[in-house]
Amino acid sequence: MKKNEKKLRKKINWGKVVAIAVFATLLSSILFIAIAMAMAPSEPNPAEPYRRVKGDYVLMLLQCIVGVAAMLLPSLLKRTLNLVIPSKMMLLFAVFLYCAIYLGEVRAFYYNVPHWDTILHTFSGAMLGALGFSVINFLNKTDRVPMNLSPLFVVVFAFCFALALGVVWEIYEFTADALLHTNMQKFALESGEPLVGRDALMDTMKDLIVDTLGALAMSIIGYISLKYKKGWVEKLLLHRQRKAEKTTPPQ
Repeated sequence: MKKNEKKLRKKINWGKVVAIAVFATLLSSILFIAIAMAMAPSEPNPAEPYRRVKGDYVLMLLQCIVGVAAMLLPSLLKRTLNLVIPSKMMLLFAVFLYCAIYLGEVRAFYYNVPHWDTILHTFSGAMLGALGFSVINFLNKTDRVPMNLSPLFVVVFAFCFALALGVVWEIYEFTADALLHTNMQKFALESGEPLVGRDALMDTMKDLIVDTLGALAMSIIGYISLKYKKGWVEKLLLHRQRKAEKTTPPQ
């Protein structure tokens, strides 16, 4: 019995289990936010200063929709490009979306928990750095980092790749704030009071700085892994599904 239990535990794909749970949470949040938005007043009521208005739910709804789309992306990549995300990377990806979207936006952790946004941006910088190593593989049409490439070149590419996507994210936040009148760049307080001057720039610049630190940390880990053949990076690399993985072994 104990051997069977151990085998069962090994077979459990925790990345997939957590991903399903996060997907269900975000999907139910969309329904909840849509109902709350329909019932919320359009303008603030002085008698109820803490009650949310319709505009307060726009960012929540937008982020949850983006989160659901992001959770569907791995299966889409697997179906169209035969790309497989390792269980550990999928677990980190799902936990990040849960912390950033559900806890951050829906549960207002960005406003109520000190440095929540900073922690997540540091983490995302590291994840994007890890993704940069996978991009190297795709460009070279291999499942492993090519041995003929200099480890320094690989980590510099991964580092710059992570920074570039961090900038793209800030452009997305700026565009959403301009078009939808949201507060993704946190240029205003939760009450709606706008920040001025350096305070208004603080969130964006802080995000870019900690993105850089996260990417730098992953690049250093990646360099040590490649230089001394530790195999740390390989556990997080996306790879193409082989034909052997598609066939079911005979019973």
